[in-house]
Amino acid sequence: MKTTLKILLTLLIALFISCGGKEEKKKAGFSYEKKEKSETKAPEAEKTPASKKIDLTNKGIGPIKSLTLNATIDQKMVAHGADVYKKMCTACHRVDKKFIGPAPTGILERRTPEWVMNMILNPEQMVKEDPLAKELLMEFNGAPMANQNLSEEDSRAILEYFRTLK
Repeated sequence: MKTTLKILLTLLIALFISCGGKEEKKKAGFSYEKKEKSETKAPEAEKTPASKKIDLTNKGIGPIKSLTLNATIDQKMVAHGADVYKKMCTACHRVDKKFIGPAPTGILERRTPEWVMNMILNPEQMVKEDPLAKELLMEFNGAPMANQNLSEEDSRAILEYFRTLK
């Protein structure tokens, strides 16, 4: 009995000695713990998704070089634009939420009218050459905007419809 007690006591002391007192150095590697690093934060522009970026200088690439919008909204054009939008665009766009493509609500607060019309009329070239269109393509999982072969009149009507979306 005494030898069993001595062996048990020796094992217990050995266990306490081996577990305590030493600082264990962590190995570099995979860990689930959140690391507290003093990293320099990236500028906000890099963190802002392309669909939220504001660029009111870029006119895009395409046939529309300059466009002046009237102070008043043409309701006849809005009705035509809403109709074309419902027929041609709702497969990929929702008015007020992100879907396959970005939502057009408030688009003219972030993009120039020329850029919007060039994106509607010339999506292939815009995605190839316009930096903002390239970023949008990446943000929306590489789903390019389909060219619906709309006329300038239809795209202008859609733009007028977008002006009513706040």
